[in-house]
Amino acid sequence: MKTTPSATLAAAFAANFLGRSPAWYKRTILLFLVVNPFLFAASPYVAGWVLVLEFIFTLTMALRCYPLQPGGLLAIEAVAIGMTTPAAVYDEVVKGIEVVLLLIFMVAGISFLRELLLFVFTKALLGVRSKRLLALLFCSLGALLSAFLDALTVTAVVITSSAGFFGVYHKAASGKQFHHADHDPSNDHEVHAVYHEDLEQFRSFLRSIVMHAAVGTALGGVMTLVGEPQNLLIATVAGWDFLEFFLRVLPVSAPVLAAGLLTCVLVEKLRWFGYGAELPERVRTVLEDYARAERDNRNANDRAVLVAQAIAALLLVAGLAFHVAAVGLVGLALIVIASALTGVTEEHRIGHAFQEALPFTALLAVFFAVVAVIHDQHLFAPVLDWVLALPADAQPVTFYLANGLLSAISDNVFVATVYISEVKAALEAGSIDRAQFELLAVAINTGTNLPSVATPNGQAAFLFLLTSAFAPLVRLSYLRMTAMALPYTIVLTVIGLLAVAFLL
Repeated sequence: MKTTPSATLAAAFAANFLGRSPAWYKRTILLFLVVNPFLFAASPYVAGWVLVLEFIFTLTMALRCYPLQPGGLLAIEAVAIGMTTPAAVYDEVVKGIEVVLLLIFMVAGISFLRELLLFVFTKALLGVRSKRLLALLFCSLGALLSAFLDALTVTAVVITSSAGFFGVYHKAASGKQFHHADHDPSNDHEVHAVYHEDLEQFRSFLRSIVMHAAVGTALGGVMTLVGEPQNLLIATVAGWDFLEFFLRVLPVSAPVLAAGLLTCVLVEKLRWFGYGAELPERVRTVLEDYARAERDNRNANDRAVLVAQAIAALLLVAGLAFHVAAVGLVGLALIVIASALTGVTEEHRIGHAFQEALPFTALLAVFFAVVAVIHDQHLFAPVLDWVLALPADAQPVTFYLANGLLSAISDNVFVATVYISEVKAALEAGSIDRAQFELLAVAINTGTNLPSVATPNGQAAFLFLLTSAFAPLVRLSYLRMTAMALPYTIVLTVIGLLAVAFLL
């Protein structure tokens, strides 16, 4: 039976749609696109929530199909059928311009410190043999750095370093650089089996280390005015300076930090939720050989590069700690200084540094379109009205839980923006007094920071990790990331809830 040219063309379009995604996934996305207009015509509010769930579904499939295309199609359709407007999407992007600049420049800037980061983290990885202590070190460093810098910057550092470790071992074990006495080159089957076993364990080891560090960014990010974007927003509305913000949040953030670090040790000790994998000895040998070879072959030029990168890193820390400019602009300064000092002046080498972050930047713009739908369709309004109607003593706990739930399924910055604005309006209208407003502000801050670790879309740092090129290397999928975050989600949410209820 002959096929017509139109049928052949249709088949080609069908084959190209969303690339190599599974056929059932392609059909699911097409079903979403067909059903959404009818849902919107029947009930805009229901259609808004369905769109949010559909977008979350595209995130869960991030390792099979990058969410930019399916999520972008849903966002374009939302604008086309009137769920939101191009102007509203633009306004959301403008509100999040600091995060956009951070992704474009800061994440790219971190790549110009790659040699220094690999040197420092290799020292730490090989110097600390206890996995529990190493996990605690990464979690604590993530918390400390995020409290004074930025969670996305810290996550970019960890990703760059971990990807460096993976690249060193993969290159070595593939026989491109190192050869080991305990491997018989003539026995290809045995070599492959040993390599595969070590590789899977090494992946598990790196997954756990990176997840501990990512959760650490949430533990530290909740504590200070600059730890997370919504912290600065809340502090501005409340009129708090750095010290006052720290002290007001401390009754919640301090016990949560202690509980989080204890959870880090326990999950490693008990080997629960995908944690506990040790660094394989053969991998350690490869990394030690690499470190030794790097040290022996390091010439004056290499040492000068490390010194130059260290200077650039110190300037970066100073610029972020003293808030001399928006984080993204500090990242641009880092690119200029680090590349100038290390002699990276070719356009293609500079352009390569932007490859990692720009797909996520585009995805973030799509996310802002979904946020615009949430705003225009007033998806959170019923929850807000219900909470403000409760007795005053029940409001902080309810705000904490409501903000936590909504942040876990959407975006904590957006949730905080909506709720602190509404609480401020309630204060100005005389519905609540100043003392109640301050309690609710703390509840909103902690609620949007802590339970939001439940899912990758809850925090920008988690979403960045999930959609990075590093995630497929270590098989870190949406569901696995959610499962590994589960013990932290339970502990942080419960301890935070008890602190909001009894210590504020």
